Amino acid sequence: MISIVIIDDEPKARETIINILKLSKAGINIVGQAEDVSSGYDIIILKNPDLVLLDINLPDGTGFDLLKKFEKINFKVIFITAYEEHAIKAFKFNALDYILKPVTAGDLIQAVEKAGESIYKEETGIQLSALLSNLNKIKKIVLKTAESIHLINVKDIIRCESDVNYTIFHLINDEKLMVSKTLKEYTELLESVGFFRTHQSHLVNLDHIVRYDKAEGGHLVMDDESIVPVSSRKKENLLMLFENM
Repeated sequence: MISIVIIDDEPKARETIINILKLSKAGINIVGQAEDVSSGYDIIILKNPDLVLLDINLPDGTGFDLLKKFEKINFKVIFITAYEEHAIKAFKFNALDYILKPVTAGDLIQAVEKAGESIYKEETGIQLSALLSNLNKIKKIVLKTAESIHLINVKDIIRCESDVNYTIFHLINDEKLMVSKTLKEYTELLESVGFFRTHQSHLVNLDHIVRYDKAEGGHLVMDDESIVPVSSRKKENLLMLFENM
């Protein structure tokens, strides 16, 4: 879901933009609107949007004046303006796109969907960086079975599998442990240290993946030769993760 703020001094222009955005297939959430530099700055600080659709000529300054107020611009910008001569300056502010008024549905939807792809890739990259930076922070995990308390090296866990309110840990050397906690609890603990939830019932250690097979909807082959399904909802995130490894 892309959170968007629209900044334009013309109410009709904002209304047109909103109506066009409703036609987009991308997940869009318009979190705020503003009509000038001052209110635009306030709404961006308040809502922290992913994307700002920004007019250049505003009553109390320009869109550039607004951007200069931010020490760090942590949102994407698409300029929407009636004046073509500002284009070069817009791209100096790392604008994703520059759209001339009157706005056409095709141009705006294409620009916003392109922004969504950029935001998604950036977020995935940030998540991957966090994951990689945390890989060595948790070295062991305590697993309490009915018979014993086990101290297991995280690197020795190949995968975890849900069994209703239990979790089965598949370890190297074909060892298995069943623990009376849900997979959700272990997902929250292990996702930051190199594990990925591929499916409602499966959490895998990225270090033990051998390959991804596309057949039959897609599945992983682990280095213990086990086969783990990948849900359609998780497939895109997993492939993006592979691209950044």
